[in-house]
Amino acid sequence: MSGTYREGERPRAWQRMLSGRRLDLLAPSPDDIAIEDIAHGLARVARWNGQTSGEYAFSVAEHAVLVEQIASTLNAEWENRWRLSALLHDAPEYVIGDLISPFKAAIGFDYKAFENRLLEAIHERFGLPRHLPDEIKAAIKQADRIAAYYEATRLAGFSEAEADRYFGIPAVPASLAALLSRLEASPVAKAQAAFLARFEMLTAPGTAASASP
Repeated sequence: MSGTYREGERPRAWQRMLSGRRLDLLAPSPDDIAIEDIAHGLARVARWNGQTSGEYAFSVAEHAVLVEQIASTLNAEWENRWRLSALLHDAPEYVIGDLISPFKAAIGFDYKAFENRLLEAIHERFGLPRHLPDEIKAAIKQADRIAAYYEATRLAGFSEAEADRYFGIPAVPASLAALLSRLEASPVAKAQAAFLARFEMLTAPGTAASASP
């Protein structure tokens, strides 16, 4: 029976993946991480707790592609490994879900430490530094906030004043602003395929962030 353990038995802390891998959430191993599992999971996790307009939920997979696009546009000199870091910035959510920021704050630092351990294992799996340089982290965070502003105002029902209070009004090139203003959610299969396509492009042989087999 789910939730029932034999006396003295440790509660299950691993997640079975569709790839057949078994990921220990408390001590994640890079060997148990696969991009197919990440793409599958992120395409099925809704941003904003699903409180977005349109026929489909706006998924974390779509958000990840958006953040990478923003970061790459604003940092044209970046190597592919930093672009890949942007694409994977929320990758732990493929197994732990997307908790909204107010709830993360209420849970506190332990949750963030747990999330960071998983992200470090994901980075190692795909040939990225376990800890990103501060300037790269800051740039990805900036892109994340820009994406959040446009998601909030175009999909999640925020007024521009309300979004400005929480995310700040972003300063972006007019061409990027026009693109972001047309945000809409996609079906799960399309979001999953777009995420995988971007990953494959960034990790193609000869790039600075090719993934190990």
